[in-house]
Amino acid sequence: MATLLLVRHGRSTANTSGLLAGRSPGVALDAEGAAQAAALPARLAGLPLAAVVSSPLQRCGETLAPLLRERPELRAATEERISECDYGEWSGRPLAELTGEPLMTTVQQHPSAAAFPGGESMRAMQQRSVDAAREWDASVEREHGPEAAFLMCSHGDIIKSIVADALGMHFDLFQRIAVAPCSVTAIRYTEHRPFLLRLGETGELGSLVAGPASASDTETGERGVAPVGGGA
Repeated sequence: MATLLLVRHGRSTANTSGLLAGRSPGVALDAEGAAQAAALPARLAGLPLAAVVSSPLQRCGETLAPLLRERPELRAATEERISECDYGEWSGRPLAELTGEPLMTTVQQHPSAAAFPGGESMRAMQQRSVDAAREWDASVEREHGPEAAFLMCSHGDIIKSIVADALGMHFDLFQRIAVAPCSVTAIRYTEHRPFLLRLGETGELGSLVAGPASASDTETGERGVAPVGGGA
């Protein structure tokens, strides 16, 4: 039962200017995002990471840069399947302008039916990102054992999609999930079910470290069995 840590990139220039960045080039972290990235190594200091995986977009690379400098033994593998949604013709446009588009109502209320002009459907976005998360999780566990933890740095809609799948939620409900810039979400996949251990955590993460009374026992139950009564 490896532990997946999903890190949303730090706050970007597109976030603060109200643009839908998508896969537009040149979208960097703003000053606040850079500070969030600089604080990430300390937040993750107690976690022995077996692998680091990143979206290919600039803002994710900048988010991971301080962590990789602090821990030079780690290298970030690039994973295209956790890149931002391809918003097609919507990419780079102001969100205030897009609010008036009929498609925005579908995106908000019925995302499983939403497909962006010149881009991809939201269902396709979820499928590729969930496949990537589960395949990396299985690979890390095979190579490093069930107590391993690994990190994926990605984007808000990608992380929400993976969380919705882990919770068994219909994709049309995924807009109920919120993950802040540079927050950490933790998921543990087990034989029986995934467990959501943290959602949008912006504080310390030391309690996720496996030990004699590990999180796999106290939070997800032995061998993935949910503890009756809520557990200790």
